[in-house]
Amino acid sequence: MLKGIYVLMIQVVDDVTLGVGALGNLTFEKGLYLYVGSAQKNLEQRIKRHRRKTKRLFWHIDYLLDCGKAKVTKALYKEADKQEECTVAKMLDGFGVRVDGFGCSDCTCKSHLFLIKSEEELFSDDKDWTPISM
Repeated sequence: MLKGIYVLMIQVVDDVTLGVGALGNLTFEKGLYLYVGSAQKNLEQRIKRHRRKTKRLFWHIDYLLDCGKAKVTKALYKEADKQEECTVAKMLDGFGVRVDGFGCSDCTCKSHLFLIKSEEELFSDDKDWTPISM
């Protein structure tokens, strides 16, 4: 049973404006996004849940993945404590354009979702990251 933190690569195929829970309406531009999350137990089940089409909308990411214009294209994980989730999010904040308030209602980060310019191998030098079969 895996536990740790994960990064989802999400392709948004068209611009879309969505109601995202308490965040209200957010516009997501067409492009490639990285989302940082954690699962301190049953990480495989969490990833499967993110990929399911039918689910109760609970986390911010559920709203984006439920819209029909976004798809998880890649997932990586590493064994780490929950606080590492924020460390990775802060690193990505300097790399991509953040979606303010997204995915970080339980911490002090500015975001856990970032629009990136291209699929660069951000985590390729860090051997702790493992791809999750899609």
